[in-house]
Amino acid sequence: MKNITSRAFSVLGDCNKVYQFMVSIYERDRRNGIEASFFEYAYVSFSCWMDITYSYKNRIWEDNGEIVAFCFYESPITEIYFCLKPGYEELASEMIAYADKNMIHKGEGIHINLSDGQTALIRAAKQFGYYQESESWDMEFDFEDVLDYPLPKGFHFVKPQEFDMDKIGKCCWKGFDHEMKEGVWDHQYDQNNYLIQAAPHATTELAVAIADEAGEYACFAGMWWIPENKLAYLEPLCTIPQYRHKGLAAAALSELYRRTKALGATHMTGGGNDFYKAIGYKPTVKWTGWKKR
Repeated sequence: MKNITSRAFSVLGDCNKVYQFMVSIYERDRRNGIEASFFEYAYVSFSCWMDITYSYKNRIWEDNGEIVAFCFYESPITEIYFCLKPGYEELASEMIAYADKNMIHKGEGIHINLSDGQTALIRAAKQFGYYQESESWDMEFDFEDVLDYPLPKGFHFVKPQEFDMDKIGKCCWKGFDHEMKEGVWDHQYDQNNYLIQAAPHATTELAVAIADEAGEYACFAGMWWIPENKLAYLEPLCTIPQYRHKGLAAAALSELYRRTKALGATHMTGGGNDFYKAIGYKPTVKWTGWKKR
């Protein structure tokens, strides 16, 4: 017999519980919600772009103490996601109602993100006056295909046991174009790289760093391997401006493919831009965005 209760999320006490819940309900088409690494990367690594000051607004639903549903925001704080265990679709309306009333609106209203397979939540969102305003596709690489792009001459893979955290920080600073907007690297957000390394389910030993002949890191690709889901979750991926369009990112992903396939991975996430499509990624998960009328 179901005994449903709900409570506020605790960023210190619930991160691992929520992670395990999201792992347990994972499907490749995300019909039950976003993957666990998406959540952990934002909340456990405390990334510089993520505001967790409103994390108490996130909501957990439990059945006899077992998590069966979760509603949370990401970045910006008006972006809302839902995870719902199969067999508990009756909670969909309550979850949408909670988000509509309690999540931070910032004057513009919340933006609900639902995969195309989250049909119960889509129906509930419509009932509460939300309309679909956007759609997008997440790209994934299926390991039934082969990803094998060579490392360009003049570059080499850095052994994971020899990673230099300062060089990783500098590479990410430049690779995400912070230097052009915020100045040269001076250990800004340095703590975030260390927090990511210390995240409970981070698999930093699988990450890929590519250096030039002088030892400067030119490209970095992080990896969050989830064996239960056979999922290789890519986060982050960047190349510093002076070395873009040389094939470094494709070589890095090829190396991640080799490392994770050997462990049993069947698919790897990526971004939504043309680069991924060009190297063999395919549209896999359709996401829809919903706003209040």
